[in-house]
Amino acid sequence: MKKLLACIDGSLYGQTCCQYASWFSSKTGALADMLYVSELWQYEAPLVADFGGSLGAQPYMGLTAQLRQIEEEKSVVIKEYLHESFEKVGLGSRIVFHHRTGVLVDSIGEFEGGESPAELIIVGKRGEGANMAKAHLGANMERVVRATSLPCFVANREFFEPRNLLLAYDGSESAHKAVVWLGANKAAFEGLALHVVSVAKAGEGDKASARLSMAERALVSLGFTPKCQVLTGIPADAISAYQQSNDINLLLMGAYGHSRIRRLLIGSTTTELLQRCRVPVVLFR
Repeated sequence: MKKLLACIDGSLYGQTCCQYASWFSSKTGALADMLYVSELWQYEAPLVADFGGSLGAQPYMGLTAQLRQIEEEKSVVIKEYLHESFEKVGLGSRIVFHHRTGVLVDSIGEFEGGESPAELIIVGKRGEGANMAKAHLGANMERVVRATSLPCFVANREFFEPRNLLLAYDGSESAHKAVVWLGANKAAFEGLALHVVSVAKAGEGDKASARLSMAERALVSLGFTPKCQVLTGIPADAISAYQQSNDINLLLMGAYGHSRIRRLLIGSTTTELLQRCRVPVVLFR
């Protein structure tokens, strides 16, 4: 990995993203683009339009300028924290801080192309509103995962140095991308235990075993020694139970494999696992 992109804000999740960015950088030598986005658009025209008729627009005309100044000051604090964090582990030369104004999901496109594109996006499971609606995931996180073709490392509230990895393999294209990504970034996971599971539907144990064998052969050829097991039951239940019982602290899986309409009707395994598993998850699309 030559470069990664970490999406940073002022929350505890932003600090954790910083820690994982420095961990990946130390293991792979990757440069780290650290992106903080001020989403001032929500305070501009709509606010004046809503309040202007009844309260008068004049008191609100300077609000955006004041908020912009606050955001500039906030970005300086975040930048200093990030540089200090990387300096402490001897990686100060590998970090570049970027402050943008707009929408996060639009801003990341700048870092996906060019001569030196990012190969991994690190984003927090939640953001600065983490203390509200705690049962829900961050809206920015899902937008980023759905919008990019890059692997997304979704960080949890606390930093855990990866020791035991779990790949949830269902034979899909996204699951195969996870296998390829593990091989390409083997330096980051050298010496760590790798578990691979496949969840079988009722009466389809042989199919699950066959796709698990395929994943095992591919991983062995890449130099891993995976521990493979077929699970049964509802995928989210089976995978989360395996994660907890085996002390897994990094989960890899395909993301949002079905349409939004289907998700509304039957739910999403991706969403359920992100909510249940209190460990970081690397998502592939």
